[in-house]
Amino acid sequence: MDIEIDPYAGFCFGVTRVVSKAEEIIRQYGLLYCLGEIVHNRKEIERLEDMGLKTITYDDFYTLSDCRVLIRAHGEPPEIYEYAFRNNIELIDGTCPIVLRLQSRIKRDFLEQDGNGAQIVIFGKKDHAEVRGLAGQTKYMTVIIESEDDLEKIDFTRPVHLYAQTTMSPDRYNLLKEQIINKMKGDAPLVKCNQSICGQVSGRVPRLKEFCTSHDLILFVSYVQSSNGKLLFAQCKSVNEKSYFVSSVGDVRSEWLTNVRHVGITGATSTPRWLLEEFKVHISKLGRIG
Repeated sequence: MDIEIDPYAGFCFGVTRVVSKAEEIIRQYGLLYCLGEIVHNRKEIERLEDMGLKTITYDDFYTLSDCRVLIRAHGEPPEIYEYAFRNNIELIDGTCPIVLRLQSRIKRDFLEQDGNGAQIVIFGKKDHAEVRGLAGQTKYMTVIIESEDDLEKIDFTRPVHLYAQTTMSPDRYNLLKEQIINKMKGDAPLVKCNQSICGQVSGRVPRLKEFCTSHDLILFVSYVQSSNGKLLFAQCKSVNEKSYFVSSVGDVRSEWLTNVRHVGITGATSTPRWLLEEFKVHISKLGRIG
């Protein structure tokens, strides 16, 4: 049995950066609070918590003072920074540079368009940390859409400035963009479409599909709460029906491997490379047993 790990799989740049920051601070001070899960992967969280990372909620955060808190790659809204300043909390800012630039664009757009009736619309998961951070740049005066059902929230008689959470599907973004354009009313309103989906996410899809079609069976390793994981797994499944979503080696069923010669292992941008290697070793053992 041939077992191959997708050469493009593993942490994206933003996640690699924030994990490195966390490890550096923990080695230096021994304890570091992280506001929310540092990455949508339980195995990696457990590894870092064993080192000294302590995951906290927003309620926890607003009780703290005189400590260090990590901001994960998703970013946070302005009020988090304001509270930290008032309470002598040192923020270790691990916000992905791509997300930081998007926050700045939205904030600048909001300030420039204030008063002219333009709506800032964000295509993304309304409860996602990145989206909260983006919406916070406008004092939460945004319209957040997740699907076609949310288009009714938009006033189509007013200009629309459209953005997207960085990990959303480019195809879905383009579909919603066209629907918004078609629904606009009158001559004056216009739609300003801003390309804000991460190139590392969108650019990976063609390579991922190629990888999946070249193997008999695909194991897609991801934490179930990863938006990026759900998006990329759907791409795997679209080209290879024998694609399985797994979070730990215990999820793998030996019967999946019957009459399989070529196994491909890949995952979300929040899946660490070491975990993919762990799956490769496990599958190799199952193959020998079979």
